Amino acid sequence: MKQRLQQILSPLWKSSRDLLPIIIVIAFFQILVLQKPIPNMGQLFVGTALVVLGLSLFVKGLEIGLFPIGENMAYAFARKGSVVWLLIFAFSLGFGTTIAEPALIAVANKAAEVAAIGQVIADTEPARSGYAAGLRVTVALSVGLAIVIGVLRIIKGWPIQYLIIGGYMGVVIMTFFAPKEIIGIAYDSGGVTTSTITVPLVTALGVGLAASIKGRNPMQDGFGLIAFASLTPMIFVMGYGMLI
Repeated sequence: MKQRLQQILSPLWKSSRDLLPIIIVIAFFQILVLQKPIPNMGQLFVGTALVVLGLSLFVKGLEIGLFPIGENMAYAFARKGSVVWLLIFAFSLGFGTTIAEPALIAVANKAAEVAAIGQVIADTEPARSGYAAGLRVTVALSVGLAIVIGVLRIIKGWPIQYLIIGGYMGVVIMTFFAPKEIIGIAYDSGGVTTSTITVPLVTALGVGLAASIKGRNPMQDGFGLIAFASLTPMIFVMGYGMLI
């Protein structure tokens, strides 16, 4: 009974500890700098409790489900010895997790609204929906390609620094040619792809794959997939803006 209680309370304590700096900063500026009482204390307390509970369940879910399944599938594909199926899985994983990413959905919908207001697209529901869907698919395709490149890097042992430097050189070059209205969206798209759904599975895939290939070090070769997942959307979205 004591052990079970500890298993329940430990994640809650860790989540509370992680959120404590945020609470201190908000309280400091609200009370000492702005010198105003914190409004709706009851709602704030309930909301904070729900955040702690949700964060605890989320982290526990990662430990129980997402991390193990990503690593296990990487081991299974490595044992199977089929590079083609591994790359297909890598692309599908990158595409599927990104297209379902809540942060990307929010950014795409907001970008469609602003584009309609700025008369970049027609101010109609089909036009906004089409713009948002096109943006999401573009980003998802770019992340799928990024994970494929990252997996090939692990298999071949390519130095990550050259790929990252080359990629960002491409980002800088495209920035000069892309429409100004799309540049900010492109840069934000690179950030929102690495969020709650994508990061756990992609990280587990990279570490599991590096651990299952002889001559690869999980610490040196297993990480870096997220960097590609942040890089390629910027290039693809700016290309998307140039085309439409």
